[in-house]
Amino acid sequence: MPLPRSLLTASHQDLDLCLAAGSWPEDIDGELYVSAPSPDPALRYALFGFGVLARLSLRPGSHGAPADRFAWRARLLDTPTRRLYEQVPGAFSSGPLGYASPLGSPNMVNTAPLPWGDRLFATWDVGRPVELDPVTLGYLGDVGAIGTWGGSTFPSTGVLPFVFSSAHPVVDPDRDCLWTVKLVPGRAEPFAWQVVVVRYDGEGPSVRTWPVRDALVTGSMHTISQTRDWLVLADSGNFKADPGEMAGGPRTVTIDDAAAVYLVRKDDLEATPPGQEVPMRPFTIAPTTGHYYACLDDSDGVRVLFEHMDLMDLGFHLEPGDLDASGHPVDPALVGMYNMAMGPSSVSELCLDPETGTVTELGRIREDWGWNHQLSAMDWSHEGLEQPTLHHVVFQGFRPEAVSRRALEAYRDRVDPDRFPGGETPACLVSFRRGGLEVTSRYEFPSLGDLPSSPSFVPRRPGTAPGHSRMAGTDPGGHDGWVLCPVLSDDGFRVELFDAADVGRGPVATLAAAGGARVPLLLHSAWGLPARPAPDHERLSFADEAADALSELPEPLADAVRAVAAAVG
Repeated sequence: MPLPRSLLTASHQDLDLCLAAGSWPEDIDGELYVSAPSPDPALRYALFGFGVLARLSLRPGSHGAPADRFAWRARLLDTPTRRLYEQVPGAFSSGPLGYASPLGSPNMVNTAPLPWGDRLFATWDVGRPVELDPVTLGYLGDVGAIGTWGGSTFPSTGVLPFVFSSAHPVVDPDRDCLWTVKLVPGRAEPFAWQVVVVRYDGEGPSVRTWPVRDALVTGSMHTISQTRDWLVLADSGNFKADPGEMAGGPRTVTIDDAAAVYLVRKDDLEATPPGQEVPMRPFTIAPTTGHYYACLDDSDGVRVLFEHMDLMDLGFHLEPGDLDASGHPVDPALVGMYNMAMGPSSVSELCLDPETGTVTELGRIREDWGWNHQLSAMDWSHEGLEQPTLHHVVFQGFRPEAVSRRALEAYRDRVDPDRFPGGETPACLVSFRRGGLEVTSRYEFPSLGDLPSSPSFVPRRPGTAPGHSRMAGTDPGGHDGWVLCPVLSDDGFRVELFDAADVGRGPVATLAAAGGARVPLLLHSAWGLPARPAPDHERLSFADEAADALSELPEPLADAVRAVAAAVG
């Protein structure tokens, strides 16, 4: 049973990690932030659990840890959604897409942390970003009043609006703003979504929005990327709504073979009054992609690294009674886990020419060791984004016990199980050279029971916030620093540190939890500066936004809203 059985059964907890192997470098500092869903047996799909944010301090003795220990601190986020659930749990019911409630659409904010200078945000694909205090990890406010977002994606009542957005907004280092999107039902095609660009300037209760003319997606927009002059917006296509499933039937919708990509010029957005349409430049890529990263320097075209999700359909998850790819009953401990990849993952680097509409392939790779591409690490400094050198990706290996026969049947015309490896394959951490995707270094994790999670790049000489300029004397781009990687295992949770210039040497240091303590499923991570209390800013008040909806609610629910509003402001 190589896949950790504690993925959905362990509990999030505070840990003091010890140095179990190697030597911890002196030139490392700051915090590793990690987002995760809390395991919830009431939900059919683990990815929809209430959001947790964990913070690992990279200097020992911080945040209450002993002088020789490293503080891992995990907090169930105290958002209005979570507080309302605690007040009136009976008002929340579980469905195919998580919790539903007459209070509105719960915002689980469980997918990605987003440091912005000395501030910290958490995100989800179907909710507004929320701001957290970097020290306490407590809730400070949602980004932008729903009225300034143009209302809910679907008309709704209650105090929790449904916003189909992105798990990966992007901070613009030149304009000092945050770009994201809102998806709204398209008028021309059923089950297609029109893209609306959203800008938040970091202050006050408002955002600005611009519909993008003729820009439609059929899946979601999990990531936003950018160059100096362009926003890069791609249809992920790997999680598509299935109306039949939402009505109680089996899932039959499958992912696309290709995906639309749209370039929107930032100057067009700034020259257009909010609410009015802006033009775009369309492209098509294949296969579909969840995460992608553009170079800020667009003097020679828009260069984008795409981490494709070949035959990875996140709409399927393991259910009671499922058989796995080997024909064995799925272990009950894994029920609720997402269906893992049915083919190796590919990575490409493409140059998009917005003037001619042409796509030039700079590099592409798809290897037998590249199953279940998970997440990646890169240098988020201004210089690192402008001229990236290395890109580090975790592949989790072939995991047949997390591939259901039900999903394979849905993909019987596109997947040949006879070509699967003979059994589980190990996870690996791989470094690619930007510009051609040559593999410069690769490390295989020693145990099939190791499930590495989201890696993060940490600069060698700290002191620079993501998105801002690196300190003098550093060499940015993704190789002059460290790659930090949490590893989940039934033998105990650990965090491994690699030299970014040569990950193939293996970890130079390992932090481990005492007594073999385990941690459940983790999602995205991000490095940030040493945590300081959140700076003063004008933020959206939940109490002000909720006041208008109170008259629509039954009195017991209205009382719960009043109590939460009094607690969070």
